[in-house]
Amino acid sequence: MLELELETIDVELHERAAWVTLNRPESLNAFTPQMGRELRIALDHVAADPDVRVLVLTGAGRGFSSGADLKQESFWGADGKPELLPLLRDVFHPLIMQLRTLAKPVIAAVNGGAVGFGCSLALAADLIVAQQSAYFLLAFANVGLTLDGGSSALLVGRAGHGRASEMGLLAQRIDAAQALGWGLANQVVPDGELRAAAGALAERLAAGAPGSHAATKHALNQAAYPHLAQQLELEAEQQQQRASSADFVEGVRAFLEKRPAQFTGS
Repeated sequence: MLELELETIDVELHERAAWVTLNRPESLNAFTPQMGRELRIALDHVAADPDVRVLVLTGAGRGFSSGADLKQESFWGADGKPELLPLLRDVFHPLIMQLRTLAKPVIAAVNGGAVGFGCSLALAADLIVAQQSAYFLLAFANVGLTLDGGSSALLVGRAGHGRASEMGLLAQRIDAAQALGWGLANQVVPDGELRAAAGALAERLAAGAPGSHAATKHALNQAAYPHLAQQLELEAEQQQQRASSADFVEGVRAFLEKRPAQFTGS
């Protein structure tokens, strides 16, 4: 694999596995447009490199990813309201499609909180290994927003409609043990053993037949997510509508003021 000079993403090749690490640990790997674009570059290289047979996606430091970094100016329009639609369409949602259509197995090694878009990234992997202190959270409802990052489809595909509703409507935090029971995670290991466990799984996959893995992944995508692209567009449109609502403003204000939100439906 070619050396990649990226600021927010680290890429290492171990045997035939590419380890791609989200590298903004000071913000718990909160996603910025730059990180999104650099991750797309890394995924393009993984896809094109015949020596890479498996991708392991993880986070630096204490978290997998805390979701979109809404402190970034690029998320906001001149009127002071969020401009999410272009970024979801052009940067964040294409990442989900890249992970799902990559003709190589993807392992998410979840080393802490996988929140918001970070949760979507983990769910877009083929296999999820989580350490015991990890958790999964889609807290959009708490600030008047809705699901994005393909999480509406990915949750239903992995855990079913009822559990997807619990995470989406109640903003329920799911710890690693519960994630394993729900089928969100495939394996849970003690803290400190995540890299070894993900590495062993990557080694096993790398020893397999690449054509078999590609065909199996394609078939599973057709069965579980045949309309993922359309679902991503629906989520992007709905998220922009919610971001323009008075309830979103109230949700953010209530969060900052550490009080319950008083939503009016406007």
